[in-house]
Amino acid sequence: MIFTVRVTAGQESLVADMLKKKLDIENPGVYAILVVPDFKGYLLIEGETEEAIKRAIIDVPHIKAKGLVGGEVKIEELGSLLEAHPLMEAIKEGAKIRVVSGAFKGEVGRVLRVNPAKEEVTIELIDAAVRVPVTIKAENIRLEK
Repeated sequence: MIFTVRVTAGQESLVADMLKKKLDIENPGVYAILVVPDFKGYLLIEGETEEAIKRAIIDVPHIKAKGLVGGEVKIEELGSLLEAHPLMEAIKEGAKIRVVSGAFKGEVGRVLRVNPAKEEVTIELIDAAVRVPVTIKAENIRLEK
């Protein structure tokens, strides 16, 4: 059975690590903990029963007051979250992006060129005083909606 657990946004990985350490000591019937990058503020936990998951999340920091959200989640409902989306296929010229790591972290830009062979993109930073093309690895950017 898979259940959704509400956590503090941005703390999903931390909560998953704390739960894993707790479960290494005492295993109340939890099989898996899943952190989905595009699913902010939530964890997916697979366990024997709803009660087993409730016992597992007791006294773990950053889990919101009610903990479990709704009822059991069907695996068919998770299809879009679990599909692999190749990053290089999704990046198109002219797309708006945000740099997530490196020297330009937090900056917003637009894609000028895509080099799928090297997995690099050449971007132009929108808020820069002088718009100079910058080439960075595709893993260092996130597409903006």
